[in-house]
Amino acid sequence: MAEPHGESEPLLGRAGRSSSRDCQSGRPVCRGVHVGPGSAARWDLCINQAVVFIEDAVQYRSIYHRMDSRSLWLYRWYYSNLCQRTLNVTIFLILSLAFVETPSSLTRTADVRYRCPPWEPPCGLTEAVELLCLLVFVADVSVKGYLVGWSQFQKNPWLLAYLVVLAVSLVDWTVSLSLFCQELLRVRRLLRPFFLLQNSSMMKKTLKCIRWSLPEMASVGLLLAIHLCLFTMFGMLLFTVGEKDGEPNRERLAYFRSLPEALTSLLVLLTTANNPDVMIPAYSKNRAYAIFFIVFTLIGSLFLMNLLTAIIYNQFRGYLMKSLQTSLLRRRLGTRAAYEVLSSMTRQAGAVPEADGVEPQIFLQVLQKVQMGSSHKQAIMEKVCSYNDSLMSADEFQKLFNELDKSVIKEHPPRPQYQSPFLQSAQFLFGHHYFDYLGNVIALGNLVSICVFLVLDADVLPGNRDDFVLGILDCIFILYYLLELLLKVFALGPWGYLSYPSNVCDGLLTTILLVLEVSTLAVYGFPHPHWKPETLGLLSLWDMTRLVNMLIVFRFLRIIPNMKPMAMVVSTVLGLIQNLRAFGGILVVVYYVFAIFGINLFRGTIVASSGNDSLAPTNGSASCGSFEQLEYWANNFDDFAAALVTLWNMMVVNNWQVLLDAYARYAGPWSKIYFVLWWLVSVIWVNLFLALLLENFLHRWDPRSHEQTLPGIPESTCQMSAELMFRDILEEPGDEELMERLRRHPHLWLCR
Repeated sequence: MAEPHGESEPLLGRAGRSSSRDCQSGRPVCRGVHVGPGSAARWDLCINQAVVFIEDAVQYRSIYHRMDSRSLWLYRWYYSNLCQRTLNVTIFLILSLAFVETPSSLTRTADVRYRCPPWEPPCGLTEAVELLCLLVFVADVSVKGYLVGWSQFQKNPWLLAYLVVLAVSLVDWTVSLSLFCQELLRVRRLLRPFFLLQNSSMMKKTLKCIRWSLPEMASVGLLLAIHLCLFTMFGMLLFTVGEKDGEPNRERLAYFRSLPEALTSLLVLLTTANNPDVMIPAYSKNRAYAIFFIVFTLIGSLFLMNLLTAIIYNQFRGYLMKSLQTSLLRRRLGTRAAYEVLSSMTRQAGAVPEADGVEPQIFLQVLQKVQMGSSHKQAIMEKVCSYNDSLMSADEFQKLFNELDKSVIKEHPPRPQYQSPFLQSAQFLFGHHYFDYLGNVIALGNLVSICVFLVLDADVLPGNRDDFVLGILDCIFILYYLLELLLKVFALGPWGYLSYPSNVCDGLLTTILLVLEVSTLAVYGFPHPHWKPETLGLLSLWDMTRLVNMLIVFRFLRIIPNMKPMAMVVSTVLGLIQNLRAFGGILVVVYYVFAIFGINLFRGTIVASSGNDSLAPTNGSASCGSFEQLEYWANNFDDFAAALVTLWNMMVVNNWQVLLDAYARYAGPWSKIYFVLWWLVSVIWVNLFLALLLENFLHRWDPRSHEQTLPGIPESTCQMSAELMFRDILEEPGDEELMERLRRHPHLWLCR
């Protein structure tokens, strides 16, 4: 494939002190603005190249893409907020179609006994929306393919898979319309999560880490399989000892009747979901039988399962380091490429062509066009201005971007200035943190009063409740919250009050509480003894009071920032949420795929007959603890939403043996394979989550880790991003390594 004319021109020519002669016979370079009629266009090209390199470094993107003027414009447009948000909305939209298309989830309940026939969209409605999404993805892969070039496109397995998935989806979409949406299987539903995967570099890295960790996980999985098989055979032999024809062993009949049933019983025991039920028949006969189950649980649950956790933690942390090392290399490579471009411009435009460095004024011109956080940009510009007219070396240029690893410290607006001494004293009093402590004490008292009335009214029917005292207390507390809001606004000023997130939350909840209280008083009047008015409007008085009290309970969370240990835990959890986006995305993919498989395999298999649809005394056919007796009818795969909830219940593994038994009876014994596979996937994901959770907490609570943060960055300003969390372990790439990678750039030419 021939390269465009603009692509044949290199980004820059970089020589040493005597390299100009070596480069004169080479390709054109980024020359100064004072030479040639096209100097202005070439100057703009170099500026745009530096801008794109810096934006790639900020976002940890690869710099291996086309760098001519048109491609740079297309590249920046593609990564603009508008295009990326459009792409994200498209991904969300195509994934959400599973809730609407046949079988639709638009019913009030998933219980097969009470569910009404859902509204099914007409053929062509969801297909039209899906076609629009697929066309957006076609445009997406086309732009990506053009920007990286055909040679790089062929080497990128994700882009090739993207192309294949789109082709299969479009063919399957055509087949659906040709069959008037009556096809038995829609293959493209299973492929939709790929669009989410390919759009996130961190999800790709996480998936690669999981794939690399699978051999180590498989070793423990093999030990678990051997452990299960040995104890299964041993149990089947053990519980037939001394068995007579007229007196069969109850343990064998209940849990060890056959090899698959015994294996299932012990697999469930491995998760402790059926403990001690599985042990009781044998234990009731002879207490010595408990040794079998205790030894099995000790080896399987407490040793092998925790060993799996340790191996996943160790292996994943090691492979995560490789991914984070790649991210660090991308940032350093992008900033070094920008430095090479700008230093070339400095040499060509300056009075000293032999000078090596970046002129601050040129870099400031570049920064004006770079898309990054305003606070980070301002911090970098302030540091650049400190160099005055002296050139910045490569090391100094690199250190400028350490500002990207600093968290944003929001400065609060200045407080209002009052002339009156009385107002100044009042401002000091109501702006002091002790005033917050008083508010927390009042909120605690409000919470205690709600708890007291919940206990007193627990066994009282709604018609016999007297809401007089609780109504009066709610009015008093809400008036205090309103007074507190006004006093804080007086002390801090309107903008100062809103600059604190806790105040914004308090103010919002106080406003809602005030509106609800005023509505209650307007509809039901002022509280009085034996206050039990009839229901008016949408909500009864009891409902209105409970809604107010729920918001009051939620408002009590304001106490968290004032308790340092609790605040540290909450901040760690909030930071963890940001780092868990990749894990959450992979969990969405796994849930989506298994839910679609479950719908195709088990849709319509759970059917409630007239004889077992309730717990009425006449219903004596359902055994105790069975699917029917527990009324688990809503746990089915009849639609996408119900499938997700069923998978969640299986992931929690509480009573999952009930679902195993039910689907084995309704669909066949082969259904256990599906649920065991889901359990294995759940174990891996939960352990990966635990690994990252431990690493976050250990790093945040270990004082030694804070001593190894970036130079000049205090602990309180450090972002708890994954890159910064492991910065003390990551290795900084050397200058020679960076230059060697720049020389291998398919659209970059350096002479040095």
